Amino acid sequence: MNMISSKDGTQIYYKDWGRGPVVTFCHGWPLNSDAWDGQMHFLVQQGFRVIAHDRRGHGRSGQASSGNDMNGYADDLAAVIETLDLRNVTLVGHSTGGGEVVRYIGRHGTKRVAKAVLIAAVPPLMLKTAANPEGLPLEVFDAIRAGVVKDRSQFYKDLAVQFYGANRPGAKVSQGILDQFWLWSMQSGLKNAYDSIKAFSETDFTEDLKKIEVPTLVLHGEDDQIVPVNDSARKSARLINGAKDIYYPGAPHGLTATHQDQVNGDLLAFLRG
Repeated sequence: MNMISSKDGTQIYYKDWGRGPVVTFCHGWPLNSDAWDGQMHFLVQQGFRVIAHDRRGHGRSGQASSGNDMNGYADDLAAVIETLDLRNVTLVGHSTGGGEVVRYIGRHGTKRVAKAVLIAAVPPLMLKTAANPEGLPLEVFDAIRAGVVKDRSQFYKDLAVQFYGANRPGAKVSQGILDQFWLWSMQSGLKNAYDSIKAFSETDFTEDLKKIEVPTLVLHGEDDQIVPVNDSARKSARLINGAKDIYYPGAPHGLTATHQDQVNGDLLAFLRG
């Protein structure tokens, strides 16, 4: 398997397809890089080189006991980019992966980055605080933690329904999509998935967003039941200088699967623009 050693020695799995301008992908919680296959396969056919890695503790990467936070995730992304000597990269992140992209830029700069794309991403801050009263209360994330610890298999089966909006009237979400969410989720380590909840919910990316100085596309579904659009994408787009934002009416959190063709088209237009 393709493996890269992070700075603390954790083995990070990655896939690397095609030739051409480079696009890297950071996946959502608690999935792995396979969640990007629909976008990666499409872009390879359009002449791009696409790279995606499994976050530490997820998929085929090592289940490290430490480093399960946004700084650790950003440094792992840096290890992938630097080991492969990638330049003029477009960074694409979904959900927690969007936070990973933003923290990478805040922590490592944009010298290797050409563009950024945030899809249903968690920034600026999911948690409700005095400074972020529109956020979700801590009890929401405590419930996620409890569900993961008590019966993570059933918890992931239930979460998939909200993730893809299968609980909405008229939704057309295949059983296969729901099943693959469960499969990918179960490949994450329990401790890693548990620690990551704090990382994606309590990290404040406000200052990182202000440091983004490359063209940025923000995509989000307006019926996202996991990362509500008004407290995420709409705020991020205002904090990123010159960001282009696109909102999909009625689309869920897992829009890269449910609205794959639309996402692929908007992504390609941005890459070529």
